[in-house]
Amino acid sequence: MANELRFKTAWDLFMACPAVAGDMIAPPTEQPSIEFCRALLAGRVPEEAITFCAYLLPERAAVWWAHECLTHLTDLLDSGDQELLALVQDWVSQPDSPHHGTEVSKAAAMPPTTPAAWIALAAGWRGAPSHLQSFPAAHAVNAGVLAGLARVALADRFSVLSAFVEMGIQMAEIEALRQSADAY
Repeated sequence: MANELRFKTAWDLFMACPAVAGDMIAPPTEQPSIEFCRALLAGRVPEEAITFCAYLLPERAAVWWAHECLTHLTDLLDSGDQELLALVQDWVSQPDSPHHGTEVSKAAAMPPTTPAAWIALAAGWRGAPSHLQSFPAAHAVNAGVLAGLARVALADRFSVLSAFVEMGIQMAEIEALRQSADAY
């Protein structure tokens, strides 16, 4: 069995997750997902590569990716965000723990006014149905990573954005390998 991403092409992702079209202006193509993501990064609105990664990754992996992105920005985050990131880290390592679930649910119930609050919201929404949109966790991950990126100095923003996207691509490839191994 080949190691394939859960969405082989950008078109596949857009068809499975129609909500992504509300977060992006780039139309889907038949390009493989990784190529499409890198084309977004090199395009007119490179931030859309962040959005694409948020939807490309499975929910738990997307929350972890967002956590990792924001931990690279800790100097730009306040202590409340750092506490939320610690909760998210605990939740990702043990998502079925009732203690972590309760804490993340409390954090997710607060208005998402900071980057880490969006990520906590994504963790709280993970797997929860929403009448507002499909894939609400991906939407929250996208908002959290972009909110964190907005705090980066303009001179450094593209290099940080590129590093975040490459990390997202690597996580997607790792998830594809893991899924392939689980299939055996």
